[in-house]
Amino acid sequence: MSATVDTELHDLLAAWLPEQRWFAGKGRVIRGVEVEGATVLFTGDDDAVVRHLLLRVDAADDSSDRYQLLIGTRTGEVPQRLAHAVIGEASGTVVYEAVHDVEATAELLRLIAAGQPTDTVRFTATRDDLDPTLPSRVMGAEQSNTSIVYGEDYILKVFRRLQPGINPDLEVTRALADAGSTHVAAPLAWMEGEVDGQPTTLGMLQCFLRNASDGWAMATASVRDLFAEGDLHADEVGGDFAGESERLGSAIAAVHTLMAQTLPSAIAGPADSQATARQLHERLDAALSVVAELALHADALRASYDAVAALSEEIPVQRLHGDLHLGQVLRTQAGWVLLDFEGEPSRPLAERTALMSPLRDVAGMLRSFDYAARHQLAEWQGEQHLAYRAGEWAERNRTAFCDGYARAAGTDPRDQSVLLRAFELDKAVYEVVYEARNRPSWLPIPLGSIERLTAGGRGVGG
Repeated sequence: MSATVDTELHDLLAAWLPEQRWFAGKGRVIRGVEVEGATVLFTGDDDAVVRHLLLRVDAADDSSDRYQLLIGTRTGEVPQRLAHAVIGEASGTVVYEAVHDVEATAELLRLIAAGQPTDTVRFTATRDDLDPTLPSRVMGAEQSNTSIVYGEDYILKVFRRLQPGINPDLEVTRALADAGSTHVAAPLAWMEGEVDGQPTTLGMLQCFLRNASDGWAMATASVRDLFAEGDLHADEVGGDFAGESERLGSAIAAVHTLMAQTLPSAIAGPADSQATARQLHERLDAALSVVAELALHADALRASYDAVAALSEEIPVQRLHGDLHLGQVLRTQAGWVLLDFEGEPSRPLAERTALMSPLRDVAGMLRSFDYAARHQLAEWQGEQHLAYRAGEWAERNRTAFCDGYARAAGTDPRDQSVLLRAFELDKAVYEVVYEARNRPSWLPIPLGSIERLTAGGRGVGG
C-alpha cells in the first residue's frame, strides 16, 4: 500500500471515520489521510488481505490525530458475517473493518501469544501459556476503543486514537497488579508500535472477567426497580444499590491509596490550586464555544473555579484513574474491579498522566450516579414524581459511596467541598460537550446537574 492512501480509499475513510464513536475529530473537515505504518497481518485463502494501519488524519483546522485500523480488502463479495463491517469499495476491492474478521483476530492472538513482531507492531506477553486457538468476538458496546473477547479467557483492548508514549491504562494497571491489587485485571500481554519515533501502546490483553456484572447495568436496574415502585423510597426497594455503592467507594479508596504508594505522588500548594483553577476556566472557555446553553451558567461556574484559586491549604496529588464512572467498574464475586485507566481519551497524554487530586475520580463517580438516576426519566414522561425519586436515589448512593470511600481512605472527600464541587462541575461541563456532539437528547442531564450544583442545591460535595 502506498504512503498516501489512494483517492478512493481516502474518500471512504473520510466519510466513515466521523461516524465511529471513537473518532475524535467530529465536527472537523478531514483534509487528508496518510498511512504512517502498514503491515500485512493476514492473507486468507479467499483473496482476503488484512493490513494493520497506523494513520494520521489531518483536519482543515490544521489539527491532526493518529489512529490504528485493521483494514481488510477482498476482490469478491464479503461473507455475510462481515456485511455489517463493510466500509465501501475502492480500486475494485471491497474494504471492510477487519476487527470483525474472526480469521484476522485469530492471527492477531497467535502473534501475541508467540511474541512474533510484524513490520509495525511488537508483542510482549507476561506469560508463555496463552492459548492462541480461542475463538473471538467483538464486544458490542460502543466505546472510545474496541475490545475483542477470546473465548471466555481473554479480552484485548485495541486503542483507536493514539498518542505517542505508553498508554496510562497499561502503565497503571501493570503497577497496581504488580503491587498485588485485587481491584484490577492484570495485563497478560500488550502491543506496541512507533508514533513520532516513540514506543506507543497499541493494545492490551487482560483476563476476561466473564462472570462479572457491569456497574452501570446494576445501578440502572436499581433505578428501574425504584421507578416501577413509584410510591416507595429508594431504601425500601428490593433492588437498593446503596450497599454496593458503599463497597465501591471502599474499593476505589484502596486503589487510590495503592496508586499513591506505587506511582508518583506529591503535595500541591496554593500556586498549584491557582493553576488548577486556570485550567478549569480554559476548559469552560472551550466548552462555551461549542455549547451555547452553557452561557447561562458561566458566571456561577467561574465563581466555583475562582474558589479553587483562593484555596490556601496543601492538597495531596497523585496519579488517577482519570475517567471514573459506573461503566468502568465490574462487580465480581470477590469484589469490585476497576477498568480503563487511560483517562479521558480526548485529553492530551501529558494531562492524563499529570498528578491530580483523587477528588477528580470521586467527582467522576458522583456524576455517574446522577446519570444512572436521571437518564431513564424520559421513558416515564408524565410521571413527575419520579424526578424526585431519581434525585433521592442519586443522593442516597452518592452518600453511600462517599461513606465507603471515607472509611477506607481515612479522609472524607466531602470535607473538601470547594474542590470536590469544582471538579464535579468540570466533569459536567465535559459531559455537556460530549452529549451535544454525540447524544443531544441526553444534554439536559449534565445541564440540570450544573444548575443544581451552582444553585447550591443539596448533594454530596454541595
